[in-house]
Amino acid sequence: MATFFAPRALLADGWYKQVRIHVSPAGIIEAITPNSDDRQACRLPGEVIPAIANLHSHAFQRAMAGLAEVAGDPQDSFWTWRDLMYRMVQRLTPQQVGDIAALLYIDMLKGGYCQVAEFHYLHHDVNGAPYADDAMLQQLIAAAETAGIGQTLLPVLYSYSGFGAQPPVAGQKRFIQQTDNYLQQQARLQTWVKDKPLHNVGLCFHSLRAVSEVQMHEVLAASDRSLPVHIHVAEQEKEVNDSMAWSGERPVSWLMNRFDVDARWCLIHATHLDDSEVTRLATSGAVAGLCPTTEANLGDGIFPAVDYIAQGGRWGIGSDSHVSLSVQEELRWLEYAQRLRDRRRNRIALAHQPSVGDLLWQQAAAGGAQACGIRSGSLAVGQRADWLVLRDQAWLGSVNEHALLNRWLFAGQRDQIRDVYVAGNRVINDGHHAEEHACAARFAQAMAALQ
Repeated sequence: MATFFAPRALLADGWYKQVRIHVSPAGIIEAITPNSDDRQACRLPGEVIPAIANLHSHAFQRAMAGLAEVAGDPQDSFWTWRDLMYRMVQRLTPQQVGDIAALLYIDMLKGGYCQVAEFHYLHHDVNGAPYADDAMLQQLIAAAETAGIGQTLLPVLYSYSGFGAQPPVAGQKRFIQQTDNYLQQQARLQTWVKDKPLHNVGLCFHSLRAVSEVQMHEVLAASDRSLPVHIHVAEQEKEVNDSMAWSGERPVSWLMNRFDVDARWCLIHATHLDDSEVTRLATSGAVAGLCPTTEANLGDGIFPAVDYIAQGGRWGIGSDSHVSLSVQEELRWLEYAQRLRDRRRNRIALAHQPSVGDLLWQQAAAGGAQACGIRSGSLAVGQRADWLVLRDQAWLGSVNEHALLNRWLFAGQRDQIRDVYVAGNRVINDGHHAEEHACAARFAQAMAALQ
């Protein structure tokens, strides 16, 4: 057992001082003792807060982050961005994806994440033929192991190009598979990760555009009922309009009318909801997977977070296309978008938790862990020992702990994360990772080949 000592720590029920944390050899918190001492303990040099699970990632998209910011079509949108992504994806090799992912995952750790849900649909070679031994998935597993980040692998079922089982287009041939192949892939993956404590697996449907109702029922019926279930839904207004034209129902309503959407589910984006959908999703126990910087970058819209959270809705954050790799920036954008829309301040708050920063951090941590199907997200007995150590600076250390997260989230910087622990192991030390230089060199080689 390892013992750590935090001068101030955000525990499950609030801030405490002089905290001893006992961690098992398996990386699980076994005991927490506030108002204690640092005898024979590893002293953590700053405030300690839970790390957060990144509930939505497309690792390969990091290669094009920031490269689609030149105006072309006056109506540039998600759909024009997607065309650029399709062109880029035709050239990627498994080795390049692994090299991109390894540096990405290191940068995620530096940004405050301890786990990544990898929403993976780049299954095949450039001709649409499956890779032997799922080479892309193997590279992603290796990348996570190099970084030391937890990983929830979400191989994606992606069969069609639009509502009503429209045939796939040429740019999608590396993504397409049918239910039987998908279930076989799931079985292989679960065998590979069964002895990897930082890895787990979930089910994933790309979107209601890309799968049929029959396929979804087949996959759910054939799979372990404890697995997380992720799906993109209602990200763009066009998707809502297309769903209405196809079925007469909005996407989230269509989904919830046909499936038992519960705490297993994570609805990625769910940006465009009517009032009834807000209430149904909030009371379902499912997680809304919000990706504020990507949604802003793509011009998707603003999630109705104020109403959703007021009704008890669960949510978490993801870096998605990786235009940002900062928990801090995702949460800041989430709150600021609500302020800009409503022209008022301090929007994401509740009567029992008026501190915006504390509410944002604790709910994002809980929702991210739920969506990933892991026991993490709070400093509590039985949880994985995932935490951040903030730099012991006058800027943060001079304020009361109840003001600390507000000060850091709304006026601080990402590099004020000093150390990051995953399952009790320090993977970021004073802002650095042991493999960062080697991984950066391989990333640079991959990018040079893609120019």
